[in-house]
Amino acid sequence: MTTARSPWNSYRQVSMQTAAPGQVVLMLFEGAIRFLDRAEQGFDMEDPAEANQQIHNNIQRAQDILHELNVALDIANGGELATTLRGLYEYMDRRLVEANTRKSPEGIHECKKYLTSLREAWSQMLQGQPAPTAASNFAAA
Repeated sequence: MTTARSPWNSYRQVSMQTAAPGQVVLMLFEGAIRFLDRAEQGFDMEDPAEANQQIHNNIQRAQDILHELNVALDIANGGELATTLRGLYEYMDRRLVEANTRKSPEGIHECKKYLTSLREAWSQMLQGQPAPTAASNFAAA
């Protein structure tokens, strides 16, 4: 059975395949944030079954992105930064499991803050601007 592909999905797939690796990482951060935004919207839904599905599905998608970011890390050559990011990705995954299990938004909010800080730092790095220190980004989160 063939499924119709929307033009938007086709565009996103081509964008991911043709983007520079640094740009792909930025797109992944943005995608995870977008899925967590959608998961948060589930808390405002009136139908409990629909709300649970909205929360669950979008948290799962954000976790899939975190997993991809994690396995892409080059721990052998990435030094302390790669090790720190691996720990952060694993921490966020645990917080999202907890948020999904308990259907509570706190872990989602926390992970969005971390991902937003990472996205901003990554974006500045891609633009050749000095990025704020990681400590100041995560202290605010």
